[in-house]
Formats: sequence, C-alpha cells, structure tokens
Amino acid sequence: MTLPQRIEHIVQHGLAALHPCVYADLGARDQIPEIAADLEKEVALLCPGRDAKAIVAEFISRMPEVKRLVETDVQAAYEGDPAATSPMEVVMAYPGLYAVTIHRMAHELYELKVPIIPRIMSELAHSKTGIDIHPGAKIGERFFIDHGTGVVIGETCVIGRNVKLYQGVTLGALSFDKDPETGALVKGIKRHPNVEDDVVIYAGATILGGNTTIGKGSEIGGSVWLISSVPPNSRVYNKPPAPTIKKM
Repeated sequence: MTLPQRIEHIVQHGLAALHPCVYADLGARDQIPEIAADLEKEVALLCPGRDAKAIVAEFISRMPEVKRLVETDVQAAYEGDPAATSPMEVVMAYPGLYAVTIHRMAHELYELKVPIIPRIMSELAHSKTGIDIHPGAKIGERFFIDHGTGVVIGETCVIGRNVKLYQGVTLGALSFDKDPETGALVKGIKRHPNVEDDVVIYAGATILGGNTTIGKGSEIGGSVWLISSVPPNSRVYNKPPAPTIKKM
C-alpha cells in the first residue's frame, strides 16, 4: 500500500474508535492497539531520530479528550440543525462532522510535530467532503459546519467554542509576507483570523488576515468580505441588492 492508503487505514480505525456505533464492525476488538501499532511504523519512517513509540503513546493518551470534543461536536450539530432527527444521523450522514472528527485527530499529530501524516489526513477529509481544514487550526468544542462544501479553514486560525459555519466560508490569509532579501514567503507567522465563542458565519462569507478577530457572539452574514476585526455581539451583513422583477 502507498503512504496515503496506509494513513487512510489508520483514519478508519480512528473513526471506529471515536464513533464505534457507525464505523466499527459488530463485535470488533478495541481499535486503539491497532492504531498505535500502525501509526508507530509510519512515525518511525517519517521521523528518523525521534522516539516514535513515545510520540504515539502521547497521541493515544490524547484520544479520550478527542472523543470528548467530538461528542460535543455531534451534540452541537444535532441541536443546531432542525433537520437533524438524532445524534446518530449526524454521525452517519453529516460531512461536517466527518471532516471535524478527522481534523481533531490530525491536529493532535500536528501539535506533536509529526510531519506529512496530518496533512494526508486532512486531505482525505477534504477529498470526501469538500471541507478543507488545515491540521494546524485550533478549534474549540461544540464546532458545527452545516452543509460544508467549500469551507476553508487556514493553518493559524483559532476558533472558540460553540461556533457554527455554513457552506462556502473561507477563514484565510489576507496576504503573504516575503523575505526582503530572498523574496521567499515567510513561514511560521499568524496569517489567519480568530473567531471567538458563540459566532455564526453564514454561507459564502470570506474573513481574511491574522490580525482579524470576530468578537464573541457575533453573526456574519452571507457573502460578507471582512479584512478587519469585528467587536463582540456584532451583526455584519451586506445591503441586499434590489431585484428586478418583470412580468412574463
């Protein structure tokens, strides 16, 4: 198997550990030892000179907290979508939950400075859902992406708790600084926005820049373009265009 295929295999075991009612076979054994064994081989391959066993042990120790966070995401989706008939439906049929679940695993590996694997994991979710979340993004509990297609969340985004995004939202970079001598892009700086607690961002909104913060409790309307911060409890929207209606 190729590396992406092997990582997909690990992701499937991770999904089974986090959502056993959907992704695990009936009577299946504990997924965690299999995740650890497979992941240790890949980390050893990609991180020569580092203690792969210790890295994987730390990742496994974080899985209970990942599971807790994912359970809050399920509840947020169920409570936040009137079309959801049960938490089980959210787990089985909501692409946003699928992408966020994979992100929460990928993010822990990113925090442990494991190369390549987190990006492969996020791209597996992207290819299946159309939702592109960089594994570096920090996302609080009760996160819900409704519908989801076209959502982009950049590497240095920081998202608070109880945040809801709709399809087509971009949390991106405004511009890229360049080294004045070499002209190369400067890496490792804050490029993407902060979204505080209890924010709703509607379809097609674009929010750019590392210095941009959406204040707590705010609502960002559809198709809004923002490159500056918004104070808490703000409502931001475009003036609706006047439609032309002609009799047929």
